[in-house]
Amino acid sequence: MKVGIQTSCTDQTLTPQALAAEAEARGFSTLLFAEHPHIPVGRESARPEHHGGGELPDYYKRTWDPFVASSFAAAATTTLEIGTGICQLALRDAIVTAKSAASIDRLSGGRFVFGVGFGWNADEFPSHGQDFTHRHRVVRERIGAIRSIWTEEVASYAGTFVNVAPSWCWPKPIASPHPPILVGGDGPVAMKHAAEWADHWYPTSGALDGGAAGTIRALKDRAESFGRDPATVDVWPLALPGTEDRLLGEYAEAGVSRVNLAFPSRPGEEQLRELDRLATLVSSTLGPDAC
Repeated sequence: MKVGIQTSCTDQTLTPQALAAEAEARGFSTLLFAEHPHIPVGRESARPEHHGGGELPDYYKRTWDPFVASSFAAAATTTLEIGTGICQLALRDAIVTAKSAASIDRLSGGRFVFGVGFGWNADEFPSHGQDFTHRHRVVRERIGAIRSIWTEEVASYAGTFVNVAPSWCWPKPIASPHPPILVGGDGPVAMKHAAEWADHWYPTSGALDGGAAGTIRALKDRAESFGRDPATVDVWPLALPGTEDRLLGEYAEAGVSRVNLAFPSRPGEEQLRELDRLATLVSSTLGPDAC
């Protein structure tokens, strides 16, 4: 089982390149960066419980752009997979995002991972000219356009919310057929979208409390109902802080192929100590070669 980390990297934590180098040195497989382009001062949306509930932590206001962070992380490493966990795709232009992701994938030698989500914070949407109620359909269409841009010589897409005229757009990603696409979200709607058009469902560990093996089977059955080969889609859970001791062994036994650990946004020295703790935990749970 591959073990990576996901974090909200900010101007008050280790830099993306420093964190990436330290994570790679300890044997972690993946580093994914969270995204919130901005946080309106006026707050109406309640923070979901699986995000911690209550008031928004300061790091929500300070995240690096995840594509810029990924490019610095990729340049500082040689084997670490890097990417978005998750990209707020409903708030982004599909063509520009496809270009950014393909550029990072190409320059990193095929190491980019594209995690996308639908967004829970309705407060962010008006400033981007987006309707919160349409976000699931918008993300689905933008993924369709991005996949076309990544894989077709003459790309195009015609949808309700996204339209790309027949166009040329290089570079294409190295990863074949394209970088892995993750869908974040804990509920049945996110699972449905993952089963229909993604490579991995990326829920927090709470969504697997009924049993990881059963969750994997349910996702694959749902993918098969969409006419997909169930082998092409999998569950890639995000273990929340404080659950790692319990879940690493359980997930490995259940056949989970990859897991990310939620990594805190703290000052650099604290992050280094936490990396050491997690690496020791992974090694003692999964074996000395795991991390």
